[in-house]
Amino acid sequence: MANLRSLVKRRKAVRNIRKITKTMELIATARFKKALDRATEAAAYTKKIAELAADLSQNAGEVSHPLLAVRPVKKSLLLVLTSNRGLCGGYNGSVIREANGEIRRFTAAAAPFDLEVSGKRGQAFFKFQRIPRAQEYTQFEDKPTFEQVDAVASRYIDLFVSGQIDEVKVAYTRFISAARQEAVVETLLPLASVGAATPAAVGPKADYEFIPDAADILSELVPAAFKARLFKCFLDAAVSEQIARRVAMKAATENAGDLIKDITRVYNRTRQANITKEISELIAGSEALK
Repeated sequence: MANLRSLVKRRKAVRNIRKITKTMELIATARFKKALDRATEAAAYTKKIAELAADLSQNAGEVSHPLLAVRPVKKSLLLVLTSNRGLCGGYNGSVIREANGEIRRFTAAAAPFDLEVSGKRGQAFFKFQRIPRAQEYTQFEDKPTFEQVDAVASRYIDLFVSGQIDEVKVAYTRFISAARQEAVVETLLPLASVGAATPAAVGPKADYEFIPDAADILSELVPAAFKARLFKCFLDAAVSEQIARRVAMKAATENAGDLIKDITRVYNRTRQANITKEISELIAGSEALK
């Protein structure tokens, strides 16, 4: 028979844990709403600047931009976006799984690549796997700023234009809706998708007059489109992390509630059994005195 005192201590401990998980759920919900607003606003900007870059590049004649150039891939760069903290369910695991698949493809093809990891969880995993990292980032929390991403994006642009790398891929969790997020590996450089026609860009062909000239305009617009896309990846990762943490903490809170009910049920049964046993002993003792 279970000990009543140990059951009381256990129930108290589970109640304390439930308070913590409930608080973390509320915090994640508040952060999710803020991150969702930022991701939604960035999505509209990213889509529009991509459409504009695609339209202008198609009407620029022979003028192009180095970031649009597709060339044989001699060396790749893979950026993995994970979280600095845990308690977010399978969020980090799904991203790392996609990144591992890409690393295995690089290894099987004997293709050189650099691995860069954002987030302490991803860094710990790849360190344990003894996979070397070229760069590590821990400054990107639930509110990544454009200035932080701009520094990383500018370095990628310099590496790509100078020919040190031939493609940039990002493993992250793409935000589709509040009910759906998907871990993907997306190619951001070269910006072939920017140069191609998008569904929104299909329609009557516009006739542009470039002032001062097409080369100057594309030199400003195409890098801005890449930076916006990379920033959107970080924002998607941030909002997806908060959704995963909210779901995980809600499940933990509900499980704690169920466990408290089970412990209370065992406690009541044990207490009733002890009372019944004591009554039986009293009756037996009174009968023995007769």
